Amino acid sequence: MVDPVTRARLWHRVMFVTIAALVLLLRLLPLSPSTSGFSGPDITLALTLAWVLRRPEYVPVALIVLVIVVEDLLLQRPPGLWPLIVLAATESLRAREDSLRGLPFIFEFGLVAFTLLAMVAVKRAVLFVTVVPQPALGAELLHMLYTLAIYPVVVAASAFLLGLKRPAPGQVDELGHRL
Repeated sequence: MVDPVTRARLWHRVMFVTIAALVLLLRLLPLSPSTSGFSGPDITLALTLAWVLRRPEYVPVALIVLVIVVEDLLLQRPPGLWPLIVLAATESLRAREDSLRGLPFIFEFGLVAFTLLAMVAVKRAVLFVTVVPQPALGAELLHMLYTLAIYPVVVAASAFLLGLKRPAPGQVDELGHRL
């Protein structure tokens, strides 16, 4: 028999991979908005950041890297750089998760905005140093702005549809472990 804590973790991990796969499938469809030159939000990134800030034990490092690397390969992006940047950003947020528990959503939103901006800056700096062609700065900033705009929707959907809420300070699970 699987204990409730392990079952919840496994269920949420499966849900994370399923949602990421569905988003990727929609992006790969020829009817996606990206074929028209419009770069929509990165829902997978918003989902990853939201889940890491809410319940980091549900999205382990290996799962995040696996999802982003598969996304890179299927979307024909250079593999490696973006997963490394996402990994660094999520681990930075994971380290701050405890101190963010009691803060209002607006502070979390500001932290996510700063993180997205830093991710774009690091990516552009690495591509500049390695003399690799880059997308236009305006297009990339607009893409991150769309991702930031969809973030509250992803947080609300995760909370209301999947029950993924931030634990209260000092909250414990069914087995008495601190969350």
